Amino acid sequence: MSGIRYPAVAGLFYPADAQELRASVRDYLQQAKPPAEAKPPKAIIVPHAGYVYSGPIAASAYKRLLPLRGIVSRVVLLGPAHRVAVRGLALPSSTSFMTPLGRIEIDSEIAGALTALPQVSVNNATHADEHSLEVHLPFLQEVLGEFKLVPLVVGDATAEQVAEVLEAVWGGDETLIVISSDLSHYLDYDTATALDRKTSNTIEALEYEQLSYDQACGRIPVSGLLCLARKKGLHGETIDLRNSGDTAGSRDRVVGYGAYVFH
Repeated sequence: MSGIRYPAVAGLFYPADAQELRASVRDYLQQAKPPAEAKPPKAIIVPHAGYVYSGPIAASAYKRLLPLRGIVSRVVLLGPAHRVAVRGLALPSSTSFMTPLGRIEIDSEIAGALTALPQVSVNNATHADEHSLEVHLPFLQEVLGEFKLVPLVVGDATAEQVAEVLEAVWGGDETLIVISSDLSHYLDYDTATALDRKTSNTIEALEYEQLSYDQACGRIPVSGLLCLARKKGLHGETIDLRNSGDTAGSRDRVVGYGAYVFH
């Protein structure tokens, strides 16, 4: 991988044209319900499908970040590996990520420090075509403006190993934690709705030990956040819970999407 990690799914998961992409993201944000409280979250969990499917749900969490523009200067972004398996958590060697909305600099100082942990390695192959991180970048660029990125693809790891990484980069108000995960996959609408509600209850209760792979494709990074949230006394809240049958797909086989904030 060169110094720049270029978009892999622009034109597939979201518009490749900058003007169209910006308009799309702004439309999702505008349509999202305003938050009931003004306090912005320390961490969020958001889905990573194509925008037509999961964009409205993701926007409900990203709208909560608008007050953090000019405050958050670092985003730690974790998502599951879909294409190239990896042991532990993987950083890229690239110095920046590019989207149609511009370049995002990697926080090389933090990334370099994380490689001292045994569960963190550098693996460009797992980042090259991975969408679970990429789809969130335009939303983050729109709501936060300038920030540095710590992108981690999560593979075979324990919740405790992920929590250790998150604690190392937790920081203060300048740092935002974003966990990328969809929920149930390819169930009928009613079955998915029931399972996703159960998953949301588990997430709100921070019961990471109870999460299974059929509940969330990003179970491992989600579990790591819940493990650390329990330790730090954070409160989790479901702010949107829908599936592809609610947004842009058939109800015969749906994918579940949830948006969660942690204070």
